[in-house]
Amino acid sequence: MHLTELTLWPEEAFNEELFPAILYKKLGLPNDGSVVVNPVKRSIDARGKKVCVRFQCEVYDIKDNVPVKNSFDYRDVSNKPRVIVIGSGPAGLFAGLRLIELGYKPVILERGKDVQARRRDLAAINKAHIVNPDSNYCFGEGGAGTYSDGKLYTRSKKRGDINRILEKMVSQGAKSDILFDAHPHIGTNKLPKLVAALRETIINYGGEVHFDCRVTDLIVENDIVTAVLTRNGNKVEGEAFILATGHSARDIFELLHRKKILIEQKPFALGVRVEHSQTLIDQIQYHCAIDRGPYLPASSYALVHQASVRGKERGVFSFCMCPGGFIVPAATAPGEVVVNGMSPSRRDSKYANSGIVVAVEPEDFQAYKDHGPLAALRFQEEIERRACTAAGGTQVAPGQRLVDFVEGKVSKTLLETSYQPGLASVDLREVLPDFISNALQQGFKAFGKKMRGYFTNEAQIVGVESRTSSPVRIPRDKETLQHPQIKNLFPCGEGAGYAGGIVSAAMDGERCAEAVTKIVKTV
Repeated sequence: MHLTELTLWPEEAFNEELFPAILYKKLGLPNDGSVVVNPVKRSIDARGKKVCVRFQCEVYDIKDNVPVKNSFDYRDVSNKPRVIVIGSGPAGLFAGLRLIELGYKPVILERGKDVQARRRDLAAINKAHIVNPDSNYCFGEGGAGTYSDGKLYTRSKKRGDINRILEKMVSQGAKSDILFDAHPHIGTNKLPKLVAALRETIINYGGEVHFDCRVTDLIVENDIVTAVLTRNGNKVEGEAFILATGHSARDIFELLHRKKILIEQKPFALGVRVEHSQTLIDQIQYHCAIDRGPYLPASSYALVHQASVRGKERGVFSFCMCPGGFIVPAATAPGEVVVNGMSPSRRDSKYANSGIVVAVEPEDFQAYKDHGPLAALRFQEEIERRACTAAGGTQVAPGQRLVDFVEGKVSKTLLETSYQPGLASVDLREVLPDFISNALQQGFKAFGKKMRGYFTNEAQIVGVESRTSSPVRIPRDKETLQHPQIKNLFPCGEGAGYAGGIVSAAMDGERCAEAVTKIVKTV
């Protein structure tokens, strides 16, 4: 085997029909089965005047020992020990699959609806401004990531086997290019099918998945969880409990606090979504005069700046950038406005949007200290309610043109937007705390210097981007992954503070499933 790198033009690298033949031709190898070419990494290089694509691949002679990709051994677990998984986001679903591989029966309890039925509730938010607290952009099968972009890139390389997660997705129907793209992405239009396939695999091998099944209480005896109660009054018993409820499950945080089960406040980030035309971002990133052409994907960006606020440095950074995407309403209760971003698989919207957020530290929510470990959550809630009130009390979001925001002017008019519920012209400084507004104003000016053309009144900001991560951490022992106070309880994923996206949450789900095997013996 040898590793080689090629430089391809976009029309060569992204033409799905011609790409395999081009690859062998560029390598000077026969495409007759005698040589195996395994793609490793495909990344866009826009540093020069003409954009090219760097492509790394492994080349094997068929006589060599060509490595075999992960295989997944699922078996019938109908009569195996029951492990209750609370939540069916990526952490919960991948915990369920891993439990089956290890010989345990996962019983997944999801407060929301299945991935297809969720669509009606998303339509109700967008069109009628009706928020279902159990079925929305955050809650329901697949979790927050299913209808908010589907990015698979993660920096959490020490938390598990990233390739294993991606290969498992491919085995369930995802396209194989997620295995080698530098920033893999499935798309919110294709993720529902993948999520449904994951669920069917779990059910086909003896697991259970229950929808409209919100957990309302934990039964704890002698500091050991023995069962949970659901909203419909059912008592669900199991040998262990994986708590994978996501970063917005405030009722779970409040339940734990009420039962005096240890939780902790944690830093998070807060800000806005900024929306540009995708053509403008392409022109900046790809150095193109008109448009990017038929083969290059919609361009993205990653920006960071250290602002000086209150005499200290504070990070301002882009978050969940969605090229060719849409801004969506991510509220989980009436009376609040929250925004997030998503992109379809083709990333073919005329808009580009990204969260631009500011780091929030414990000293920033001292006014809420009487709420103890829920202080950051209460601070987050207050900002979301302000956003709702400022924009009129529905899911209409507060908006402001970018330069107007930095210069402290209320925008006389707003631009067209991808945000379906609509925008109201608001001075977002009245919604955001001063330290957030000041840091954002500095950050946007700095970003305009890094990306010429970015800082323009032909862009606008939409508020608020507040669900970047959980404002609460549910602690766990580093070795056993159990809660330090309550046995048989495994805090998991983004809602517990141990993940930050689809892949890292999936890896954490697998880790917790493996940890369960150390305390629960299979039969």
